Amino acid sequence: QMASSLDFVHYICQQIDGAGMISYRKMFGEYAIYCDGKVIGLICDNQFFVKKTTAGELIFPNCQEASPYTNAKPHLVIDSIDNKELMTTLIRVTCDELPNPRPRKKK
Repeated sequence: QMASSLDFVHYICQQIDGAGMISYRKMFGEYAIYCDGKVIGLICDNQFFVKKTTAGELIFPNCQEASPYTNAKPHLVIDSIDNKELMTTLIRVTCDELPNPRPRKKK
């Protein structure tokens, strides 16, 4: 298992930057991708895994699914990453459908 390249992470973030405030954070040697403060997906082994939502599955009806890591819920494996418009729409609807992150307790 190889780690993802930062170039790939930056490319994905550029492709979806119209969806909202996009950021990423390195986790376990791989990357979590955020839109407006919500984790919308992961990048593992230079593959883009997006959390499954009803809206997302409508946009990618025959999308391959896989778990980004052992025991993870299946995610959509996005292979049409060069289609900026489609990617941006997917991330926007995914973000809209996902629950807001629980506020962290202040220490």
